[in-house]
Amino acid sequence: MTYYESTGHLLLTPVDREAPARTVRLRELGLGKRADPELDAFAARVARTLGAPHAGVNFVGEERQFFAGLHHGAGAAQAGYPARVLPRDHGYCPHVVVRRRALVLEDVRDFARFAGNAVVDGSGIRSYVGAPLTDRRGIVLGTVCAVDVVPRRWGTEGLGTVKALAAELVALVHRREDGHG
Repeated sequence: MTYYESTGHLLLTPVDREAPARTVRLRELGLGKRADPELDAFAARVARTLGAPHAGVNFVGEERQFFAGLHHGAGAAQAGYPARVLPRDHGYCPHVVVRRRALVLEDVRDFARFAGNAVVDGSGIRSYVGAPLTDRRGIVLGTVCAVDVVPRRWGTEGLGTVKALAAELVALVHRREDGHG
């Protein structure tokens, strides 16, 4: 579904009607407020598994995104990406959350909606793959994602891998919620 501002211009970040419920759920789970060493390690595993320089576990709130798990390769700090906190209109994870399904962008500049995103110019991100973290209540909490500074073909294998990693992370969140992890 495409959303437009009242002026008729295409919104680069989709309307997120589930944000209030997600914010409450993230608070219940204790997620999205602080860095988590276990999630940092998970993000590093995502990067290794997908062969990407950067990866994250991102929880999307009403006004901002918070990477509770974050991995960046050498030289990323100088580029300013990735950051733990981003406005909600930066990056591609908010699209995954609202769409409720994975997103693969082999070259973000090939898509008008994504080419104008602040992370393209600000940090040089050129490709993205991300999958939603959907909990047992059906709430999309955020994403597991990987990005690269060059265009790349993630392919169906990359898509399947990021979806499997997202399912694995949701299982971890549920174990923590149940007091088993």
